[in-house]
Amino acid sequence: MTTTLQQELHQTRPFVSIEAEAFLSVARTAALLGNELADALTPHGLTPTQYNVLRILRGAGVSGLCRYEVGDRLVAPVPDVTRLLDRLEGAGLVGRARDPEDRRQVKARITPAGLQLLDELDEALQAVHASQLGHLGEKRLRMLIDLLAAARKRT
Repeated sequence: MTTTLQQELHQTRPFVSIEAEAFLSVARTAALLGNELADALTPHGLTPTQYNVLRILRGAGVSGLCRYEVGDRLVAPVPDVTRLLDRLEGAGLVGRARDPEDRRQVKARITPAGLQLLDELDEALQAVHASQLGHLGEKRLRMLIDLLAAARKRT
C-alpha cells in the first residue's frame, strides 16, 4: 500500500521501517512549513533564525540575554550565535552591552526598531500559521503538539 509521503516523494519502494517513514514525514513537513515561513520573512530582510532570535529577545524583555542563553533557546540550534547577533545588531534590530553586574557577560537586547518590526510581522505570520495548520482544528493540533513533545522526550 502506497502512503501519501511515498507519493509526495515519488518513492516506489516501501520505507525500511515505520520509524523511518515517520521521521521523513516530520522532516518533509518541517521543510515545507519552514519554506513558507522563510518566504513570508524574506520581504522584511529576515531569515527564520533571525526572526527566532528577535522573538527570543522580545520575550527576554529589558534584561536581555547573553549569547549562550539565546543559543539555548533557538528552535534550531546554529553554530555561531555571535555572528547572528552581529548581523542583527548591524541592521539596528539588536543592541549589545556589557552586563554592569558581571562585566564578563555581554547582554543582547532587542531595539525599538526590532520591536516595531516584530509588531509589523505578528499578524502576517499568524495568518501564515493559520493557513498552514488551522485546518487541523484545535483538538488535532493539541494531539500533534503532544505527539511531537513525546517524540522529543522519547517517552
